[in-house]
Amino acid sequence: MKSSIRIFSFVAGTIWSVAPGIDAQVNVVQEHNNVSRDGLYIDAAFTPGAAAGLTRDVNFDGTISGNVYAQPLYIEGGPSGPMIIAVTESNNVYALNATTGAVIWQRNLGPPVTSGLPCGNINPLGITGTPVVDLASRSLFLDAMIDGTTKKHFIYSLNVDTGATKAGWPVDVNATASYNGIPFTSLVQNERGALALVNGRVYVSYSGHAGDCGTYRGWVVGVDINNPVNVMAWATTAIGGGIWGHGGVASDGTNMFVITGNTFNTAGNWMGGEAVIRLQGGPIFSGQPTDYWAPTNWLSLDNTDTDVGGVSATLIDVPGATPSQLVLALGKDRNAYLINRNSLGGITAPVAQANMVSGATNRGTSAITYHTSQGTYFAFHDDGNAISAYKITAANPPTIAFAWSVGQSGRGSPWVTSTDGTNNVIVWVAGVAGDQRLHGYNGDTGAVVYAGGGSNELMSSTRQWNTGMVARGRIYFGADNKVYAFRLAGTPTPTPTATATARPTATATATSTATATATSTPTATATATSTPTATVAPSPTPTPTNTPVPTPAAPQALKATNVTANSFSANWSSVSGATGYQLDVSTSSTFVTYLPGYRSLDVSGTTQNVTGIAPNTTYYYRLRAYNGNGTSPNSNVIRVKTRPH
Repeated sequence: MKSSIRIFSFVAGTIWSVAPGIDAQVNVVQEHNNVSRDGLYIDAAFTPGAAAGLTRDVNFDGTISGNVYAQPLYIEGGPSGPMIIAVTESNNVYALNATTGAVIWQRNLGPPVTSGLPCGNINPLGITGTPVVDLASRSLFLDAMIDGTTKKHFIYSLNVDTGATKAGWPVDVNATASYNGIPFTSLVQNERGALALVNGRVYVSYSGHAGDCGTYRGWVVGVDINNPVNVMAWATTAIGGGIWGHGGVASDGTNMFVITGNTFNTAGNWMGGEAVIRLQGGPIFSGQPTDYWAPTNWLSLDNTDTDVGGVSATLIDVPGATPSQLVLALGKDRNAYLINRNSLGGITAPVAQANMVSGATNRGTSAITYHTSQGTYFAFHDDGNAISAYKITAANPPTIAFAWSVGQSGRGSPWVTSTDGTNNVIVWVAGVAGDQRLHGYNGDTGAVVYAGGGSNELMSSTRQWNTGMVARGRIYFGADNKVYAFRLAGTPTPTPTATATARPTATATATSTATATATSTPTATATATSTPTATVAPSPTPTPTNTPVPTPAAPQALKATNVTANSFSANWSSVSGATGYQLDVSTSSTFVTYLPGYRSLDVSGTTQNVTGIAPNTTYYYRLRAYNGNGTSPNSNVIRVKTRPH
């Protein structure tokens, strides 16, 4: 689509320099490359000139089976050479050859959940959040939702080189996680965000399934990777407060940071929602104002489903600013908030706040931060088909200044490349659920560096909020049933210069003797098929990416059912070829305004429960169907009036 770029002039900030260390290996072990969730990849090959000639490697197979919401990982140092790790909602885990895309090993962890949940917009539901790898122990950690008599979340540790389950794993989250007498209940919880590994513990965050359905809470579960019977957890005291953002848990290397959404039935008492939360190792929450921040209008945001936690936490350092160590929250209220991450402050004004010029909701994604000679920036993609960047001034206190905004379809989470940490900065994003192409922009100006390529560069069936990954002159992106690889002209085969010992991440000394007795084993776990043979062919037949299915027809909106004073069920007909639907709800028949949280709400199936609405009020709803090739026109409009009481 045609890009419109808006530029704002600003004074130059201080120069931030990075001197990347020399390492024989390149490894991308987690979402956005770093646990700060900055999304920065330093790769000397990614000059603007080279990036402009990016092409898809059509010889890279990358065939997998299942829908993909998680970023792929890149791991070196193993017996099979450089690998791409990919996970799917069918509970399939893959290691692919990073050059050819052939399967090295694959595992199925058990049947995903396809029915019986109170609500949801991911079906099947299996592995959603991006895993994390501990190089020192060559362990891959992930969360899988597994069907059975009781539907449960399990936290796995697999040998990253073979796929074999490690002794003492998986961890049954239902059986082991509780907080202040509140038990963890998998049935109402979804694990959307990326996992984090900090000082020998793996941290997993949880939200609800869709909208504000069920008695879910925001949870963070921590497991000792050397002694998995040692499980700790924190949860919001109130119902609600989900941790929805794609980046999940961020960390400064000691503390963990998450951002929560709206809570319910608080009687005006803050109980963990609409907040930035800082957790100590465990996780442990002190409850002190230094360890949480919520805006002064948190209750109003609660009542309108306008989550502060629209986007996951991003940690930002701004040299010369006071304070200089910050955490960024991007809310569904279209505001950016900067908080002093060393003392969050409780319920108070933020260090800095600015309304986003695009005027669209911030929801579900992860943001990035980067430094150039012009200063410190953060960037994000919103729900309104724009990617935008803002500059943080090095002042006391720092302020937020608009830098640039570019029209770009889709709902992807961006990432950023630099040749050395500050120069040749390119902001990348994929047009997920949009034009299905990669796009690259100059980090200072928003000028187009890469415009999406030609017919070979078109992807298919990319999922909202997902992000790409960079390693050795290549970009890898996960989509339904396929991992795509893009390469710069002249990029060498991704082979490390030496088979070096893995650079260890920080690991904690075990505080107790680990036992080999597994605390839980899901009944549906399949026998490991972990023989690392690079010639194994993937089981599914690949879907040709150069023959996209047609854009779906508009669905037929049907009469609402289950109407109460505070909710109703929106219904519609199924559309052939659609992979999902977008639901709009409004009090206006022309949709001049939207019910908070119900503008282009991503839904599946043919019904969606609409909650949190007023009695004796007339509402209108409509839908659009979408697939990898585009989005349909609007459906007809249905009118529904809630009951008086």
